[in-house]
Amino acid sequence: MLTLLISGPKQPGNDIDVYLAPLIDDLKEIWEVGVDVYDAYKKEVFNLKAILLWTINDFPAYGNLSGCTVKGYKACPICGDNTVSQRLECSKKISYCGHRKYLPRGHKFRKQKKAFDGNEEHGLPPNPLSGEEVFEKVSGIHNEWGKSKKRKAIRNNSDSTLSWKKKSIFFNLEYWKHLYVRHCLDVMHIEKNVCESLIGTILGIPGKSKDGLSAREDLEVMGIRDELQPQKEGEKTYLPAACYNMSRAEKKKFYTTLFELKVPEGYSSNFRNRVSMDELKLNGLKSHDCHTLIQQLLPIAIRGMLPKKVRYAITKLCLFFNALCNKVLDVNTLDGIQEELVTTLCLLEMYFLPSFFDVMVHLTVHLIHEVKLCGPVWFRWMYPFERYMKVLKSYVRKGNNVEGCIAECYIAEEALEYCAEYLKDVSAVGVPRNMNNLSSDDHGIGAGNVKLVDLKLLNQAHQYVLENTNEVEEYKDNISSNMRWISHGPQHQVIKYQGYMINGVRFHTKRHDDEHCYQNSGVSVVANTMLVSSAKDKNPIIVDMWYYGVIEEIWLLDYNALKIPVFKCDWVKNDGGVKVDDLGFTLVDLQRKGHKNDPFIFASQAN
Repeated sequence: MLTLLISGPKQPGNDIDVYLAPLIDDLKEIWEVGVDVYDAYKKEVFNLKAILLWTINDFPAYGNLSGCTVKGYKACPICGDNTVSQRLECSKKISYCGHRKYLPRGHKFRKQKKAFDGNEEHGLPPNPLSGEEVFEKVSGIHNEWGKSKKRKAIRNNSDSTLSWKKKSIFFNLEYWKHLYVRHCLDVMHIEKNVCESLIGTILGIPGKSKDGLSAREDLEVMGIRDELQPQKEGEKTYLPAACYNMSRAEKKKFYTTLFELKVPEGYSSNFRNRVSMDELKLNGLKSHDCHTLIQQLLPIAIRGMLPKKVRYAITKLCLFFNALCNKVLDVNTLDGIQEELVTTLCLLEMYFLPSFFDVMVHLTVHLIHEVKLCGPVWFRWMYPFERYMKVLKSYVRKGNNVEGCIAECYIAEEALEYCAEYLKDVSAVGVPRNMNNLSSDDHGIGAGNVKLVDLKLLNQAHQYVLENTNEVEEYKDNISSNMRWISHGPQHQVIKYQGYMINGVRFHTKRHDDEHCYQNSGVSVVANTMLVSSAKDKNPIIVDMWYYGVIEEIWLLDYNALKIPVFKCDWVKNDGGVKVDDLGFTLVDLQRKGHKNDPFIFASQAN
């Protein structure tokens, strides 16, 4: 518990090693000696040993735990002393440009001067430091703990320790220096910071934008981009519009898109509560809001805005985060994703100001390297820990006894969970109930209404059941009881629902979604389709094709002994109604309706 109790302004900082000492002792014991554990399957006792693979934390805590500096010229813990950075005199900031080093040797961007910092790039990317190299650098640092001391560590006179402020206590573990990755970069916070910088800059949000008078004056000092440098007319100073600046009309269109946006239930928070149309700004974006915004919603919101080259670069950055956070990653595609990211960062250097490139933007270039070594990021980002910190904060009843409240409630909850193991059908303490899994069986949502439907539509639904039921194809060999009931046809009265739960997913009708701030009526299905080039084509081919539509009605067909849920949908024509743009987004025109003679699908087939 002591490793979690870090309190605001009085946080231990680099002195966190003092609190970690008991934990390190336990880790050394469990690795060197091990603990005896009983194997219930083999009914024997064995010696269990374990190691600590890596730590997961935000970037400031990264520096406190690893001992490296996360500010200044050497702020990148991966590049170390080879970090490419420069100080912006007017902005009083450090800029981390120079991503052309990561391009192939013969890339055209390397020789372009005017579009970048005025120089050609002939350098190579720095190699990440290994654990042995880091251990060698920090071996000569003597740590001194305590807030009252002005110098926390005594370094040797070598320049190799400039990017290190202490020797981490984790090096007391004999295996620590042999690990490829010791501290993971947190994708959650990197994604959030990049999203806020990007949104703040293109929308010109005060306090979040990386553009301003000081940033433009830096261009004048560096002698680049004359067209963006401040222009003085008398006593007034004007800032020329950059290619990434939005007009007021474009900003209003951007905010209107987010304000009117409807997403599936549980996908994200309601952006209508985040958008202020009067002040034209975003309020209270959380980490998960930035996660959904930069990965999927931002490319949609900027369609038709900004010059195509800028919109293309921003969308490419969003697609990188989308690919990075996939639960399943193809190892063979990682090198291609890295190359696309480096090209995207170079394009952003061409369009955005040097002040935009803080250390968080630079850290994105190292994320694929960690994926290759550590696997998908959703195993090792901060979302579960941040949620658990919220649980711990909810234990606090008195502000002057924070640690005691957390410890007491934690012990009480642990005791209740232990007792719950001996009770059946009891929900776990502290685990929220999943509304999508209240029942193991598929069921309608709400009270259904029994309606007498049109006989033509009922025959279409029955025909679809006959053509898509596996038992029908095998009826010659064995006629099952379900097949006998299906052959009699459904009753003329069907039960209609406004929503249906199947396979843990909620579906609603379009009429229901029109009255709510979310939408679950959009569906897609993959079907075998015969394609012919013309009416005289004698060699048709069968392919799997995607169909898109909107749920109009949800029926429960009654075959007496069994009930089959089907969705009646308005389908979109594949010819002209569905297309894929040059960035890979599927565009569906819901006004171009087709396939009216085949409107039904099984509820289990819907995606």
